[in-house]
Amino acid sequence: MLFKILVGFLCGTAVLATENNTTHAAPVPLLLVSLDGFRADYLQRFPMPNLQLLYRQGVLVEQLTNVFITKTFPNHYSLVTGLYAESHGILASNMYDPVSHKHFHVSNDTDPMWWSEAQPLWLTALDYGYKTATMMWPGSDVIIGNRTATHFSPYNSHVTFQQRLANVTNWILGNDKEQGAMFAALYWEEPDRSGHLYGPDNKEAMGEALKAVDENIGLLVSELKQTGLWGRINVLVTSDHGMAQCSAERLIRLDDCLHRDNYTLVDLTPVAALIPNHDPTAVFDLLNKCHAHMTAYLKKAIPERLHYQNNKRIQPIILLADEGWTIVQGKTDKLPRLGDHGYDNSLPSMHPFLAATGPSFRQGYQVSSLQSVDIYPLMCHLLSVQPRPNNGTLTRARCMLASESCWDVPLVVSLVVGVLLALTTITLLFRMLRSRQTSGPRPFQRLHIDDDDDDPLLE
Repeated sequence: MLFKILVGFLCGTAVLATENNTTHAAPVPLLLVSLDGFRADYLQRFPMPNLQLLYRQGVLVEQLTNVFITKTFPNHYSLVTGLYAESHGILASNMYDPVSHKHFHVSNDTDPMWWSEAQPLWLTALDYGYKTATMMWPGSDVIIGNRTATHFSPYNSHVTFQQRLANVTNWILGNDKEQGAMFAALYWEEPDRSGHLYGPDNKEAMGEALKAVDENIGLLVSELKQTGLWGRINVLVTSDHGMAQCSAERLIRLDDCLHRDNYTLVDLTPVAALIPNHDPTAVFDLLNKCHAHMTAYLKKAIPERLHYQNNKRIQPIILLADEGWTIVQGKTDKLPRLGDHGYDNSLPSMHPFLAATGPSFRQGYQVSSLQSVDIYPLMCHLLSVQPRPNNGTLTRARCMLASESCWDVPLVVSLVVGVLLALTTITLLFRMLRSRQTSGPRPFQRLHIDDDDDDPLLE
């Protein structure tokens, strides 16, 4: 009976942890900010007073497991669609489509064909009567399904963070002629640019870059307060990927393994994608033995955990370098970048973070990890928008919300198991005591002296 009661209690707490709260406040504007290349552990390695102040008033997710490959375009599109790269079709910085025979590069990316396998949140929210705005977010200047966000600005590296922020806040505020945007997305290219130039282990250079990033967060909070938006807007600050330190001593030269006539290169490092020009098996066998710090995969054998198999744009062979290793073609000893990303998304160095604040979020709450695809259903929930089919779930992010009755299920499980063990021990001890009392020392037996015999006999 005791066991049944405890199991019932445990099940009840699990339900409380996942069920919807029936009371929903009216949606408030939502601002999504991406700091490109912000590796999660920068928060511990460098002073970030403004960012710390922001998440201490809200929620911090220490590490986000992002999508493979851990590049800028795939992950930014995953943030606003909730889809793995294989599902939304933006697979890398360089792609080849075998049906249309088109080539994609991040500097030439506005062809709707590449982006139309998914619908980003800035379009879905339009269907709910919301105005939306995007400031240089990857893919947001592309006409998808004959639509763009209500307001958008193509990428221009010469526009400062302050100028970008001013435009975004004006779009959110609206004016007498047009209502304000309910969803806005703002992109900033640092600290990614500095991470590539100096590498994440360069404490001095990255310290300067992150100081500037943190000052921009201070500027963001100040702007929201001055415009009266602070406290009336939900803000998510996150990133797309981390950064790994590279070295000229960690180069993988493809030319040492096979001649370039054997393949057509689509993308190079740290995930190389190529098309065999001749016998695919022979090409793969050569690449498979190429280098101890590079793994070759036939498309059909790419590990399921990477979610990087089910799309026609994934090439017949991909090569994955180990963390910190760089794939090059020639005999060069020159390192292209001191820092790079794109590696296996299970690596902590590739993980970004998430900070959230606003009226919908708990205060002073911390979560150890979350999937980046979970951010999309969370944003849809905040906007009361029905999410499109996606690979994320709100279940894991629900505990971040102030309006939710959320139990720490692992903690509850530990407590219940502990109580169950204690009560079981007490019950066993109690039974042992009762048993000893029942079958304790034999009662005193009187001796009877037989008159005819001097031997004592038990009566």
